[in-house]
Amino acid sequence: MNKQPTDRRALIVGAAGFVGKYLADELNAAGGWSVCVTKMPQEALSIASVTAYDLNILDRAAVDTLLAELRPEVIFHLAAQSSVAVSWKNPGLTVDVNIKGTLNLLDAVRDCGFSPRVLLIGSSEEYGAVAPEEIPVKETTLPRPGNIYAVTKNTQNQLGRLYAQAYGLDILSTRSFNHIGPNQTPLFVVADFCRQVVEIEKGRHEPVLQVGNLSAKRDFTDVRDVVRAYRLLALTGEKGETYNVGQGKAVEINAILQMILSLSKETIQVEIDPAKLRPVDVPIIEADISKLQKATGWKPEISLGQTLEETLTYWRNQA
Repeated sequence: MNKQPTDRRALIVGAAGFVGKYLADELNAAGGWSVCVTKMPQEALSIASVTAYDLNILDRAAVDTLLAELRPEVIFHLAAQSSVAVSWKNPGLTVDVNIKGTLNLLDAVRDCGFSPRVLLIGSSEEYGAVAPEEIPVKETTLPRPGNIYAVTKNTQNQLGRLYAQAYGLDILSTRSFNHIGPNQTPLFVVADFCRQVVEIEKGRHEPVLQVGNLSAKRDFTDVRDVVRAYRLLALTGEKGETYNVGQGKAVEINAILQMILSLSKETIQVEIDPAKLRPVDVPIIEADISKLQKATGWKPEISLGQTLEETLTYWRNQA
């Protein structure tokens, strides 16, 4: 890693997930950053021009040691159990990683003897069941988290705000809406649809695609646009504040599905799978992104069609 004297030292915590490599690539491409990342010991991760460290965020002493060694100027906190479905099945793990892990990081920052900026990545799931008159959702909308994952992310947000106020720490947060793109796990809807289509194209499954709730409307943004927003917020966002990160437009899941099916090489039937239905599901969520745009000048650049096509291509290229 060729570090320049003027480079900002960035630490991406939890970089082995979907977003981490994209964020590291974004920082490297932008220039002016020296990037380190963390992963769990059992995870494999290799990113060009980036040094990776093993870290279990539930080990507070290990977090302290790493911060003392690296002295990052900006910390991007991506480490999370990020699946709503998994949060219903394993609430204890979700609470441990998303709340206790965040608390370990914040306490380590409070005690580290220097003042890094911390960007906590939250979720639009925190808003829960918003009323029609609350669409698009502003950051001032009262959160009504409707699942365990959302509760833990809303707690993270409140902890970040509290630590910024009580201890003067330089912490800001996002509420990130659905982000999609190549290499996302099929725990998430777009990747799941694309994976199933490719499995059918390769003759591994009958031409029937299993789906959950198709009537829900979500605000989808390409992950590469999302990480650009994170970089800009790290530079110009305001301490203690929360920013929506999204496209600013909700799309029905069924419309996404039809776009993917139109790109398929096969004729595919659609079937509802009760196992894919959530115990609680929000009908619509759409972001008001005016606060983000005012703070950073950011706007989405990659179209939904491009993202879907590239995600499908990604799955076609898998073994």
